[in-house]
Amino acid sequence: MMQTIYYDLRDTKGQQKEIEEKISAAAKILREGGLVGIPTETVYGLAANGLDPEAVKRIFEAKGRPQDNPLILTIPGQQWLPRYCKDIPPLAYVLARKFWPGPLTMILKCRKDVVPDIITAGLDTVAMRCPNHPVTLAIIREAGVPVAAPSANTSGRPSCTTAQDVLEDMDGKIEGVVDGGPCTVGVESTILDLTCDPPRLLRPGGLPLEALEQIIGPVAVDKAVTGLLAEGEQPKAPGMKYRHYAPKAPVTVVTGAPEASARVIRQHVGPTSGVICFDEYVDFFKDQKVQPLGPSGDKLIQAQRVFDALRAFDSSDVTEIYAQCPDNRGLGLAVSNRLKKAAGFHVIEADSLRVVLGLTGGTGAGKSSALQAIEDLGGMVVDCDKVYHRMLAEDQEMRNAINMVFPGVFRPDGSLNRQKLGQEVFSKKERLDKLNSIVYRFVVPEIRRLIGEGDGLYAIDAINLLESGLDSLCDRTVAVTAPMELRVRRIMARDDIPEQYARMRISAQKPDEYYRNKCDCELNNAADTPEAFREEARLYFKRLIDSIKEEKSHG
Repeated sequence: MMQTIYYDLRDTKGQQKEIEEKISAAAKILREGGLVGIPTETVYGLAANGLDPEAVKRIFEAKGRPQDNPLILTIPGQQWLPRYCKDIPPLAYVLARKFWPGPLTMILKCRKDVVPDIITAGLDTVAMRCPNHPVTLAIIREAGVPVAAPSANTSGRPSCTTAQDVLEDMDGKIEGVVDGGPCTVGVESTILDLTCDPPRLLRPGGLPLEALEQIIGPVAVDKAVTGLLAEGEQPKAPGMKYRHYAPKAPVTVVTGAPEASARVIRQHVGPTSGVICFDEYVDFFKDQKVQPLGPSGDKLIQAQRVFDALRAFDSSDVTEIYAQCPDNRGLGLAVSNRLKKAAGFHVIEADSLRVVLGLTGGTGAGKSSALQAIEDLGGMVVDCDKVYHRMLAEDQEMRNAINMVFPGVFRPDGSLNRQKLGQEVFSKKERLDKLNSIVYRFVVPEIRRLIGEGDGLYAIDAINLLESGLDSLCDRTVAVTAPMELRVRRIMARDDIPEQYARMRISAQKPDEYYRNKCDCELNNAADTPEAFREEARLYFKRLIDSIKEEKSHG
């Protein structure tokens, strides 16, 4: 085990010669391939020479970090960007002038001839950041190299906001720790992907989403902000894929109005529970170990305290932790994200009301993008077509009912002869209606069961939403429509079919006017790209959901 040297640089107004010597010593470690814990305004970083693959490899080893998790390249200013990035959009410099140095990381196209693959996890993009801490900026300038500097904690544990936290995790594993005082922000940087349009928020952090949108307009929010990436999905930025920030005891996050979430936690806790709560509710939990998160209205203090609160329980004997959670406005989005990641997205919604939206519309209108927007908002999509085909394979009672009316449509091996069933029903409307009535009788109760009685956001995806009676389960039905010529072009491109066939497919379906007249709301898609419509739909659904919740909360 090596000796980790401690450099105290909390007072930068002291003896300048001594300060310069410590900065030079830390920079020398970096140039020579060593690791140094460094302060930033967000959290402490574990720094290595970002151009030295062997040095960077030591970061992964010291942290126990998966190597498909990319790293951020930290530089002292925007003038270094062209050294490591290419095809830099003008927007990057607009944001750098406004927010650097500061808690903003930008994803840009990478100069792969300069930046090692171990930094980017093999992607063609690289994450760039300029931290707002004079000591670290001085060390990077003195070293003359960009540094890779993920948070200086053991991978998966809460991030470090003091030099003492770094020593707790890294003493004996790294060459040095620079103490620049406690972090002033307390949560990691905001990560914004500038390689797509609109720009996409990959990780909320110390720069609020609202501040970005004031400068650049609407920002898409990646689904990794509200949930875990699926198995096999490669993260584009740190913190997107794996469970993060977790103490040893399992965490449950409780969202909702502060008083409601405090009441829910009080109903759940036992004598060995730990509680992270807003200052106003500490007295609710006299029999539990409590870590105050700060006043319910002060999100900066909550951001500064959240990792300390999570780490504090590791030295206690608590067997579970319940945490109050701020709303998603301002810095609350970052605090909420860190708590939910610590909990593996195990969340109780204290005063949430269930919202069920029903989506329907013709092919080519953009229903898939609209449903993705609902998933972006944390909703669960129930695809009725998938449910029908699953039940067709598994539900013997439904199969028997179909076979009784349409004998012989199932082969001897039990599989459905789709061609035979199609011949039975598509030539005569009354036969199709008979099949549909059987299907609705079995599928509608199954959809009801899948949605359940719990709170949360759900979307029912059904072409026959209105005819089946599924609309009765919905708080609002939404017709997804689009101009005819746009639908034709989309279907041609999507399915690689000629124009005439695309028009025939549309003409065989109900017109937009039918859905428009029958549904509660209309979402019209005249966007140029699926991504642009997905963002429009996200904003539309957010307003609609807020409106429904407001109605329900007032009876």
